[in-house]
Order: sequence, then structure tokens, then C-alpha cells
Amino acid sequence: MVQGDPDASPQVVDLNTHVEIELVNQAGESEHLAFDLVSDDRADFYSGLLGVSTPLAQAILGQTAGSLAPYHAADIRQVRILAVTAISQAASSEPAMRRQEAVQEALKQVERTNAMIFASTVEGKWGEYDADGMMENWDDDQAR
Repeated sequence: MVQGDPDASPQVVDLNTHVEIELVNQAGESEHLAFDLVSDDRADFYSGLLGVSTPLAQAILGQTAGSLAPYHAADIRQVRILAVTAISQAASSEPAMRRQEAVQEALKQVERTNAMIFASTVEGKWGEYDADGMMENWDDDQAR
């Protein structure tokens, strides 16, 4: 539910909400999960970001805190929604931006490594080649 105003209507599970749930199995045992419901392009379940088109998200969309929703996966039979709170768009996109920055840095490192391998190959095959100078020029080109 929305924190603060006790007269406010319950928050509905929707895109850009933080949801706390219990997955209830056939034996009645439950497992607690918490995640942000985000667009599929920003989804990363291991970082707590559940894509809106996943079966679990589809089962709870439109529900409010306290609701039980049927959900059949493995031995899970239902989902109990414990709490729903709105999240800001900026906060929900931050992990995705960090992942994108990490990917870009990894790609730069791969390009540097490939350039060094090429320089080493050229040196072994055709003689002296300045791999360090090549990397300095490479870094200068990448900065532009």
C-alpha cells in the first residue's frame, strides 16, 4: 500500500511499482520476494527488476496489497501480494543505466585487447611494431 495517508486507496500493481509478494506452494509454504515491476527492456530479475510481460507479472497486474492471485509454476499455486508502492522513474532506470555503462566499458576493453593481439601478430609476422603507441593512438581516437 501507499505509505503515509491512511485514507488513500490501495496502490495497484502496475508498471513502475515496487511489489512484495509471497509465492505459496501446494503445501501452503511460502517464499517472500520483492521486486520492481519494469518494462521488459530494463528487466533483470537478479537485480530485483521483473519484466512486465513475464508470467508472474501478468498474474499480479491490477491486484492490490492483500490480494491472492492464482499462479501455476512448478509447485507454486498462488501469489499473495503483501505490499505495493510506487517508484520513481529515475530510480527504476538507474540499475539499467549502470548495466549499460558496464557493457560499454567491457566493449572498449575487448576492442583494446583485439588491437593488442593484432599488434602482437603483426610484430611476429612482419617485424617490429609499436603496440604501446598503437594503444595510445587508440585511446586518443576513442576519446574523440
